[in-house]
Amino acid sequence: MVIPTSFFDSALEGEPLGRISFRLFLNKIPKTAENIHVLSTGEKGFGYKGSCFHRIIPGFLCQGDDFTCHNGTGGKSIYGEKFDDEKFILKYTRPGIMSIANAGPNRNSSQVFIYAAKTEWLDDEHVVFGKMKEGMNIVEAMECLGSRNGKTSQKITIADCRQL
Repeated sequence: MVIPTSFFDSALEGEPLGRISFRLFLNKIPKTAENIHVLSTGEKGFGYKGSCFHRIIPGFLCQGDDFTCHNGTGGKSIYGEKFDDEKFILKYTRPGIMSIANAGPNRNSSQVFIYAAKTEWLDDEHVVFGKMKEGMNIVEAMECLGSRNGKTSQKITIADCRQL
């Protein structure tokens, strides 16, 4: 099975920042990975393009893709507002791991975490769906715009996204 690669082209205050590419574990986490894939392509008429990274904690994570409320309180999956946790078989073994944010057990939607560090204490909390292929330098640049409480100093958006 070919493991799909998708990307987020990020922008800082409307100016290009760079590309984050990532591999989806479609063979291991099919439902969650398909949700991320379709939201990346926008093929259902909605998705990540134009959404922002609303929460960045340096040395920990970048959180984004709430394309309904743009502040971490919203989001929408291709299966409806929320969908159930899939499997917790993949672990937080290194920086660049990506997982779907949730509002509690079985409450996944569209929001994504990109981890800047190994975060093994999160195993079995959020479903890991992929890992970064390229762009850790972009994540590091984004971290410089975050804060301990997660508030960003400038607006970082996903200017474009799709499957490679």
